[in-house]
Amino acid sequence: MSGISKAAFARLPAYLNYLKSLPADSGPYISATGIAAAMNLGDVQVRKDLAAVSGSGKPKVGYVLTTLIREIEDYLGYNDVDDAVIVGAGKLGLALLEYRGFENYGLNILAAFDRNEDVTDGKKILPMSRFDSFVKKNGVKMGILTVPADSAQQVCDRMIKNGILAILNFAPVHLEAPEGILVQDENMATALAALSGHLKERMQAVTEERNKEK
Repeated sequence: MSGISKAAFARLPAYLNYLKSLPADSGPYISATGIAAAMNLGDVQVRKDLAAVSGSGKPKVGYVLTTLIREIEDYLGYNDVDDAVIVGAGKLGLALLEYRGFENYGLNILAAFDRNEDVTDGKKILPMSRFDSFVKKNGVKMGILTVPADSAQQVCDRMIKNGILAILNFAPVHLEAPEGILVQDENMATALAALSGHLKERMQAVTEERNKEK
């Protein structure tokens, strides 16, 4: 992520989703100002974010929409297919295994692994006894962790030991990893707190507006 902050990098998928949602008759160009207004962001912030991934913007014209989409996808690596495995074949793990939308982001889920052999099927859900050999044989570099908190660190260590370099962690616990290993936490509690806080602010704003109208 050289040349771009983690916060800006995290905003790129949102830009991409917005750009792809535009109707076909919206025109061939899009401006940073237009994106900022549509997404309730600052003009300066959007320009800076896009400048880090694209050099195609022109003053008073903006960006060619199709070009900007391609540049963001290239920067995020969506056009490069990465193989990944899931550890933890519970409800969340199985839902992720069946989700086909990952393919749009260059991610190919090869298999899920679980220590409970009663849930394995010999195809896409495999026992943990096969994890080490499978990861090494297929050169897997990305892991998705959906196990309980008390076993998450142990599984994380096992992933790293077998060559995995990036881990998407859904377990509600902070994982320790050596330098050079990226662990991205998907904390449901934090996300719900943020949503709840936003909802509270919006409801308060609506109430204040209604009081002004009385």
